[in-house]
Amino acid sequence: MAGKTGRGNFFEDFRLGQVFEHATPRTVTGGDVSLHIALTGSRFPLHSADPFARALGYRAAPLDDLLAFHLVFGKTVADISANAIANLGYADCRFGAPLYRGDTIRARSEVIGLRENSNRKSGIVYVRSLGFNQGDETVLDYVRWVMVPKRDEAAPAPKPQVPKLPDAVAPENFILPPDLDLANYDRAAAGSPFGFNDYAVGEKIDHRDGVTIEEAEHAMATRLYQNNARVHFDRLRQGAAGRLIYGGHVISIARTLSFNGLANGFRIAAINGGRHVAPAHAGDTIHAWSEVLESRTLPGRDDLGALRVRTIATKDRTCHDFPGRIGDAYDPSVLLDLDYWLLMPR
Repeated sequence: MAGKTGRGNFFEDFRLGQVFEHATPRTVTGGDVSLHIALTGSRFPLHSADPFARALGYRAAPLDDLLAFHLVFGKTVADISANAIANLGYADCRFGAPLYRGDTIRARSEVIGLRENSNRKSGIVYVRSLGFNQGDETVLDYVRWVMVPKRDEAAPAPKPQVPKLPDAVAPENFILPPDLDLANYDRAAAGSPFGFNDYAVGEKIDHRDGVTIEEAEHAMATRLYQNNARVHFDRLRQGAAGRLIYGGHVISIARTLSFNGLANGFRIAAINGGRHVAPAHAGDTIHAWSEVLESRTLPGRDDLGALRVRTIATKDRTCHDFPGRIGDAYDPSVLLDLDYWLLMPR
């Protein structure tokens, strides 16, 4: 009977070029949307109100960009990171066709890099994952890398190959909805008068509020995404340290906090890079701050621009003094360092 149950993949099970067609396609519903709001508190009106979305050219309110991200991510876990020690980072992430209630999402991943760690007990697996809707339109395309244990420390390792990834997604490679038009963008409904032209490169924004992550909510969020990584659920496996918070939940909380200061950043166009600097546990209080790294107009568009933003999330420390990275070291409070592009009305 034991042969019928899966144990997940270990480092030596992966090979360069290996492709996984992930199981369990998912039809998303209004219940998924409501539960995501309940678990994160997201307030961006594009994802909350059909009339607001239709005024911009969408057929209805699309799913929150990060909900789409988590649903694709969750599909990949059983094959890529069920045994993960840690999910380490993201790069070259582009959001594609909007995902709507009633759409069905599926995912595929390809192994694009492998590197054994010097302790020979684990290795880093790099994958490019794609999410598709029922019409085979790409909803999401991104790279992530994850630390996976070896089943047998003596097993030979493949020749190391680390993929070369861009520092940032070029704005000309953004995938914009074909009918997107911000002529009727309602800043009052969005909650802020500040648009693209009101932000300066180098500006730092303290998002001020804090959110304490509860044990039940992080487990429920992870189940919502059908993410079955053991480190998030099995307290006995994790020992005294306790279950780890899914890093994506920290990203969603940071994005929710960013509403206070970046409310008109109505859509994430791309994630250039992201790093889970330290683990989070239930009871941690998350704060966030953001820095504008770059400001770009978009070819042929006089109604919107793109801000490249770096958001830092911290635990149990407010951000009035903007803790971050100094040289090669981070302040001990830092949990997340995320570099991404936001679309914003001009």
